[in-house]
Amino acid sequence: MRLYLSVLQFSVFFLLSALSVQAQQRFTLSGYVRSSADRSGLPGASVAVPALGTGVTADSTGYYSLTLLEGRHQLAISFIGYVTQTRELNLTKSQRQSFSLAEASNQLGEVVIEGTGTLEQKLQTTQMSVEHLSARDAKLLPALFGEVDLLKTLQLKPGVQNGGEGTSGLFVRGGSADQNLFLLDDAVVYNPSHLFGLFSVFNADAIQSVDLYKGGFPAQYGGRLSSVVDVKTREGNPQKLGISGGLGLISSRLTVEGPIVKDKGSFTLSGRRTYFDVFTRQINKMNEDTEDYSPIPDYYFYDFNAKANYKIGQKDQLFLTGYYGRDVFGFNSTGGFNFDFVWGNTVGVLRWNHVFSPKLFLNTSFSATRYQYQIANKLDQFGFSLSSEIQDYALRSDLDYQPNEKHTLRLGVSATNHRFNVGRLSANSTDGSLNIGSETIYGGQEASVYASDNFKASEELQLDYGLRLTGFQSGSDRFAALEPRGSVRYSLTPKTSLKASYAMMYQYVHLVSNSGASLPTDIWYPSRLNVKPQRSQQVATGVSFLLGQGKYLLTNEVYYKWAQNQVDFRDGAQLFGNSDLDAEFLFGKGWSYGNELYLEKKTGRTTGWVGYSLAWTKRQFPAQRGGSGVNNGKVFYPTYDRRHNLTVVGLHQLNERINLTASFVFTSGAPTTLPQGRFFMQDIFGDDVEAVPIYPDRNTYRMAPYHRMDLGMVYKLRPKRGESDLTFSVYNAYNRRNPYFIYFDQERDETTGAPQSFRARQVSLFPVIPSVTYNFKF
Repeated sequence: MRLYLSVLQFSVFFLLSALSVQAQQRFTLSGYVRSSADRSGLPGASVAVPALGTGVTADSTGYYSLTLLEGRHQLAISFIGYVTQTRELNLTKSQRQSFSLAEASNQLGEVVIEGTGTLEQKLQTTQMSVEHLSARDAKLLPALFGEVDLLKTLQLKPGVQNGGEGTSGLFVRGGSADQNLFLLDDAVVYNPSHLFGLFSVFNADAIQSVDLYKGGFPAQYGGRLSSVVDVKTREGNPQKLGISGGLGLISSRLTVEGPIVKDKGSFTLSGRRTYFDVFTRQINKMNEDTEDYSPIPDYYFYDFNAKANYKIGQKDQLFLTGYYGRDVFGFNSTGGFNFDFVWGNTVGVLRWNHVFSPKLFLNTSFSATRYQYQIANKLDQFGFSLSSEIQDYALRSDLDYQPNEKHTLRLGVSATNHRFNVGRLSANSTDGSLNIGSETIYGGQEASVYASDNFKASEELQLDYGLRLTGFQSGSDRFAALEPRGSVRYSLTPKTSLKASYAMMYQYVHLVSNSGASLPTDIWYPSRLNVKPQRSQQVATGVSFLLGQGKYLLTNEVYYKWAQNQVDFRDGAQLFGNSDLDAEFLFGKGWSYGNELYLEKKTGRTTGWVGYSLAWTKRQFPAQRGGSGVNNGKVFYPTYDRRHNLTVVGLHQLNERINLTASFVFTSGAPTTLPQGRFFMQDIFGDDVEAVPIYPDRNTYRMAPYHRMDLGMVYKLRPKRGESDLTFSVYNAYNRRNPYFIYFDQERDETTGAPQSFRARQVSLFPVIPSVTYNFKF
């Protein structure tokens, strides 16, 4: 009887507890996470309830929505580079609640940055192979010529290779430079570089944050094979007018921001310009009367960013983004030869954000983007020019819906109209005796629809899966593909997570370069009947640990990627004035695989990270169209293959006025092709002896390893108004002469003139370069 009563009491207690839980209502908390400095949204900010092990990530506008049980909860709101905020909340009904986070560096007297929300967020999310970078972090790191560059900072992350000394191109997990999707507020940027690749087009003063996806791509992204670089720009201060900028050794920049209507709308205007040309023109003027005068070419770049937003009631907001940038290179000789080279991007985006309910919101954007370059020269009576461009008009709409705390759904559609001018050639004379021209224009239409679900199956298991349907048409040639995506996270313990991901990607537009040209004659080309879309698949697995009471995050990822229909030009390809450009392509396949180890610290006076990659990248272009392919059809390592890649980055806040920074980079030498010997050839009379090089397989030799240390210091001044600092940088602090390319000196016999010996010479680009920049904000 006692046993029966005990069982009955337990059953009644269990039933009442279950009824109590069912009766307990759930409410939705929603709002925005913003910066307290300028009230701009913080995309990717975390709003979490640590006690429940749950939380959400804010969208691209800083908007979040979190469903919780009725009652008291302690929230942790965090974002990289900002002080984590905790807030006690008694949830008795669905409500809107916005949060403002202060920048860590603006807290006077606060040296230690508390809170580990960002590392915990990385541990708990299903997304792997992603790096988040704020403009604030990038500005602290030492930079070449003092010019802060976000792409250079991304090169300090594991899995991201640089293209060598003096380039800002990204080579991510074995992919080529054109296989990266660059987005500026959802609009595609086709050429992310200034100064022949030395700097990127992204002005750090205009940027809020950057997300780099190396694998496990969410379903909303597509069109490239290797990575996505999603750049969000600043919205401006809706409360007061502000001016900021900087004066550096090679460039200056200025940003103006303020309210359109206080607390309802704001704007940001930001511009920068280099002044190489100012110095070179003065040098040319001083030396133009000297014997054997050879003028220095003019070179400069400039860009301009603008953004405005306006709230139309409580549920609607409009955003307008614009970008215009140009590089200008010119050479005018005393002999009548003039050469001009101009290239750049133009981007415009109009976006509408609508909140249907705390659980359902919509982002719709229309964008226009254009990349073009033109080379023109003139010699006496004769003129010649060639150009190429790509122009897009795109419409995109994304719907986010959170039906309950277990599911977060995302649906979207997009359509893009491409116009490719793959080559415009013209030649003329001033007397009218010569006037010829030709151009090749293609159209293309690209569309996609996707759906994804983030499913929290349990406290330990979380999945993110989706499907993307893509299509492309150019003339009568049509292509369609399904691109499945998926990732999973399983928590072994509260501080240990296992992750895995898979992604299939298609690329319908191709960047092909004439590698024999001395200037970047890049051409964007559509998929056609004889030029199939590129395709890649990538699988990755990893494990993540929180160490040292949550102060450190250690991750280890292993990936394998294989790609088909890789595109390149055959040797001696004719790019311009060619009506059958399809015949100039070669097609092959590629593989890349490796291991990436990453240790990160985000709290305390000393922060930073250590990354190490062990990776292999291979390509193969078999014989086709009667030719020998590339490397006689044999597998070879491309120039961006690097076996070992080590980066160490440290930031130390000495006190409230001084930040010290340092970075160290080591990579294996770049593969290159050098002659393994020479044979001598002469005419039948024994004269005109020439040495003919004998080349082995492609890229069988590696140059010396690349390594460099950069040092920096940010010293905050104390002006009567606003903020200002001096940023000191030392690029290549121990003056390492890293290889840029290798050539051979030839020594000849003084009597016969016949070649006797050859000696390899290394060319280095940058020695130690100190710089100082004055930054201000009022």
